[in-house]
Amino acid sequence: MQLKPLNTFTITLMLFFTFLILFFSGFLEFPSVSSSIQQPFTTPSLTLSSNPNPFTDLLSAFKTWDSQMGCSQFKLKRHDLIRLLSNSSGSLQEPVSHSSCNLLKMEHVSVLVKGWTWVPDNLDNLYSCQCGMSCLWTKSPVLADKPDALLFETATPPLQRHSGDPLRVYMDLEAGRRRSGREDLFISYHAKDDVQSTYAGALFHNGRNYHISSYKNNETLVYWSSSRCLSQRNQLAKSFLRLLPHHSFGKCLNNVGGLDMALSFYPECTNDANTPKWWDHLHCAMSHYKFVLAIENTVTESYVTEKLFYALDSGAVPIYFGAPNVLDFVPPHSIIDGTKFRSMEELASYVKALANDPVAYAEYHAWRRCGVLGNYAKARATSLDTLPCRLCEAVSKKGGRNARTE
Repeated sequence: MQLKPLNTFTITLMLFFTFLILFFSGFLEFPSVSSSIQQPFTTPSLTLSSNPNPFTDLLSAFKTWDSQMGCSQFKLKRHDLIRLLSNSSGSLQEPVSHSSCNLLKMEHVSVLVKGWTWVPDNLDNLYSCQCGMSCLWTKSPVLADKPDALLFETATPPLQRHSGDPLRVYMDLEAGRRRSGREDLFISYHAKDDVQSTYAGALFHNGRNYHISSYKNNETLVYWSSSRCLSQRNQLAKSFLRLLPHHSFGKCLNNVGGLDMALSFYPECTNDANTPKWWDHLHCAMSHYKFVLAIENTVTESYVTEKLFYALDSGAVPIYFGAPNVLDFVPPHSIIDGTKFRSMEELASYVKALANDPVAYAEYHAWRRCGVLGNYAKARATSLDTLPCRLCEAVSKKGGRNARTE
């Protein structure tokens, strides 16, 4: 018997019902509309005290934590996290080992810094590095009259390098990692480049008042300061800060009555009464708050800047939005990664609960009090603090002025 051909309507109907069956069975899935908050891998959980305690004294919180938890129990409780964040992740360059000393071609290297840079002047020094090598880092063409390498940041290296000329080094610590196209060695914040320089070191904090307050404001929970008002960052900050009592000291979303108001709030933070600058009292002002909001200008891998490390060093708990691999750069259980929450409301609820639990809050400071650093130790070891020796080692491996021209 000859089969009748199916008409278009019948075929369409069959395909429609097939689609519905696949969709509801889970084989098909529509993409969801994403918000500025990424879906969490694991949302941090907090076991609340049966008696919430809106504490204000950090030292008392430490004592309570010591009596109820202590370093030994903390290390057991966070064992898996500590082990995970102590392993090599690829986000940080490994230090030069003694086994690679034979790769060095020079016992002494001099680096001359050319033009204006973000590098602090007090980095100028003569360093004793690994493998018995010495390293002169200076901005003075008198002290380095015949340098082995020239370092450029805001200036452009020479177009060509001739035989016997110093190596050309270019540094860009901004998110773009833009090479000049004229360098022999490239320095950035990323481990994939020739020499890595993280923001974790102390040299980014020069000239600061390091007074740390043991008093924590419980009426105003969050500190934020930003004067580069990027629309995306402002929108993110506004969506979070509207949910919590906060002080915003910068030009963006300012709610304290003007700029440089931190010294009016906290006169003990004055570093130099004659020429007060916002960066002089940054750490001191932050230390009065339980939390500091840290939002990067750009969200990209390994771009973890001073915004986070300032907060970490101030004795506050950072609430961070930025690099997806940020945990490779900080101590275990030291920050709140805002991207691990399903919504701003969920994040705000967690922060409020934490602010009323001295034991849970103190645990975010256990890394410092118990010496649990994880990969933070490597982040410090690859920071600007150690850049002179590490750059000199890279120059030495190439042979300095004797390096081949390409």
